[in-house]
Amino acid sequence: MPASPRTARALNDRLALRLLQAEGPLTAGQLKQLTGLSRPTVADLVDRLTAAGLIRVVGEAGARRRGPNARLYGIAADRAHLAALDVRTEGVRLVVADLLGAVVAEASAPVDAAESTGVAVERAAGLLERTAERAGAAPLHTVVVGAPGLIDPATGELRDSSGLPEWHRRLVGELRERLPARVIVENETNLAALAERRDGAARDRDTFVLLWLGIGVGAAVVLDGTLRRGASGGAGEIGFLPVPGTGRLPSAKSCDGGFHALVGASAVLELAATHGLAPPGEPGERAADVVRAAVADGADPFLDALADRVALGAAAAAAVLDPGCVVLAGETGRAGGTRLAEGVAARLAALFPLRTEVRAGELGGGAVLRGALLKARDAVQEDLFTA
Repeated sequence: MPASPRTARALNDRLALRLLQAEGPLTAGQLKQLTGLSRPTVADLVDRLTAAGLIRVVGEAGARRRGPNARLYGIAADRAHLAALDVRTEGVRLVVADLLGAVVAEASAPVDAAESTGVAVERAAGLLERTAERAGAAPLHTVVVGAPGLIDPATGELRDSSGLPEWHRRLVGELRERLPARVIVENETNLAALAERRDGAARDRDTFVLLWLGIGVGAAVVLDGTLRRGASGGAGEIGFLPVPGTGRLPSAKSCDGGFHALVGASAVLELAATHGLAPPGEPGERAADVVRAAVADGADPFLDALADRVALGAAAAAAVLDPGCVVLAGETGRAGGTRLAEGVAARLAALFPLRTEVRAGELGGGAVLRGALLKARDAVQEDLFTA
């Protein structure tokens, strides 16, 4: 059955907007050529999109001649603004961007573990409000919060977790009360996978597993271009995977005896200490620094031992999902680079019969914020471009 005139107009408008986003400013003639639509149809859609405030004249095209030059139309990037937050146990980082995802402001603030929940929430929420206001981006249209922890696929809410700071869960509710914006919360590893697929190591893959190696450990599963969450949102909680070498088993309340105990930041520092590289200490960036230095110095025994450990989790993912590609992301994964990825790939080839490529993530710790920005941009455009 042919589309109704209203549906046809909506499809044409969205096609034109996508082309303007991908190709940059275009003339009506160029839109006609790229869309295959008639001149009157293109003229109508240009009038509609201009009246809706989604596009505007941004210049002229062609050499000057008799009569007016062709007008160049571009997306009105300031039509709506969005924000992306990367919420960690030690603080928050955020960016504010326009409709096209171009960053107009960014900020960060530490959160002391000794601070009360109310103070921590106010610090993060106030930072977002002030940053948006200073950038002239208030009110925001959509905010995406990337956080550790499980997301309930039925409600989209951050699940309660014994290891999750209370202010993380309170922050989302606070933002929803204080802002007129739509506020979306997403697991940090899932956002990293989105970023690596769009702009990073998995840009040519529709099916892959991302292993996040940082302070904590997680995985994101992308199959046939779709992020898989599992029945309860727990797909990818690979830190709980029972593996040899930990001396005990994980429990329902703690992943200390699981894969996390082998490749989490604290475990990486302890492993480095056994190889005389660094004493155990605070996790986080220190672990990534140790791995990065080991790669630069050619500390093969340590890197080989680390690859042995990472390969256990990669092999489990490969055996269950056959993703064809595993991306090592997070601060530690990025620090290990090609050297660690090649080591894991060699061990994985001995553990699993099907070829599985192992790649180093390209975006490192910035992948979460980048993924949140992409998700927010997609959400805003889905709303405005289909209105």
